[in-house]
Amino acid sequence: MGLSTNTILESAVNMVAKLHSKFPAEHLDIGSGHGDLIQLLRNRFELQSSACDYTDTLMELEGVKVNVANLNSSGLPYPDAAFDLVTCTEVIEHLEHYRFTLREMYRVLKPGGTLVLSTPNILNLKSRIRFLVFGFYNLFGPLHFRESDLHSTSGHINPVSLFFLAHSLVDSGFNRVEVSIDKQQGTSKAWLILLYLPIKLFSAITLRGEKNKYKTVDEFNEPFVTQMNSLDILLGRTIVVGCKKPS
Repeated sequence: MGLSTNTILESAVNMVAKLHSKFPAEHLDIGSGHGDLIQLLRNRFELQSSACDYTDTLMELEGVKVNVANLNSSGLPYPDAAFDLVTCTEVIEHLEHYRFTLREMYRVLKPGGTLVLSTPNILNLKSRIRFLVFGFYNLFGPLHFRESDLHSTSGHINPVSLFFLAHSLVDSGFNRVEVSIDKQQGTSKAWLILLYLPIKLFSAITLRGEKNKYKTVDEFNEPFVTQMNSLDILLGRTIVVGCKKPS
């Protein structure tokens, strides 16, 4: 799947440090690529790492066997409750049915285990403006037709916003959903000067209508609804999300 930048990987490591405290740990990295995240995690924590990807030709770490799986057509090739920690950076935007894969991640985690994943933030201001004028989110451009094999493995086919990712995780059974970003975008900062006050005003008006008229917002989902227009989401390039499988 996609290869993550160092900034994304460091943010994922920091999320692991925030949520997971029980080491040594059995670790699974999905979309392992060259093994960069595995190496970073090994530098900080005591782990026994396994790797899963759509190909085993990318791995550069010695002694790490890659289990090959096409997550668009099958589940994870591991038994239930096999891992203490699952990481998955820059993968779900490549998947046709990412909710199914999140349920698979839940299945292979032990009770009390931790999941950390990342995906492009389609709600930063740069991306919102691009969608307004062009109809496509940032990093999700037009795909070529009749090249589905290529774009199921290397293209971004599934833009997932923070709210729907959080909803998918909770729906899969996870709790304690934590959100961070890898870095702020300069272009989004420039748009923030013009748009911050209008966004806050119309967001408050719309939220009131959703709560009082349409009854779509309640005490359980409101924190994620309001987070959609937080500074992190308005400015962040990539969202990094961590959560726990209940004990």
